Amino acid sequence: MTWAAVILTGGRARRLGGTDKGALEHRGRTLLEHALDAVGDAAETVVVGHEVSVRRPVTFAHESPAGGGPLAGLAAGVAALEGEHELVVVLAVDMPHVSHDTVGRLLAAAEGVDGAWLTDGQGRRQLAGAVRPSLVSAAGHAEGVPMHTLMNAGSSRDVAAVGREADDVDTWADVTRLRDGEPPGVATPPQT
Repeated sequence: MTWAAVILTGGRARRLGGTDKGALEHRGRTLLEHALDAVGDAAETVVVGHEVSVRRPVTFAHESPAGGGPLAGLAAGVAALEGEHELVVVLAVDMPHVSHDTVGRLLAAAEGVDGAWLTDGQGRRQLAGAVRPSLVSAAGHAEGVPMHTLMNAGSSRDVAAVGREADDVDTWADVTRLRDGEPPGVATPPQT
């Protein structure tokens, strides 16, 4: 099976004062580096967001217009793919505990259905999944459309998170929780 990956990094991060989530660090590496490791076996990878230096080949794309939401970002990422793929793994950059194993479980669960989504302890679908590219709206037609529209489209399976896989980083409290037990100086909130 051939699959591609789209990593979403272009959110506004309003609750983090506009901080670039992909640049936040966890265990000495950026959240973008963690996400790229999780999808390291992808045939191709698109990062939707600002272009930054990374150690592996990726394509950078931007949703148009900017700020259209995660589904618009995914649509832009799928449009930027060069090859044909059976599945596309979508991953929000702010989920540093999603690993290579998590992605493997999502891909296995998506076999024979239209998609699979990671769920948290309450059964809520998270922005980590594997979907058929044909389900993703065309770029330019997904602005403002909730991601749940895609999450509920077609036939899909839920994949229960193991450990902290469903944790995401939306607030400075989340950043503090993420760095719990880490050395000082990693992603501190701005002084006001």
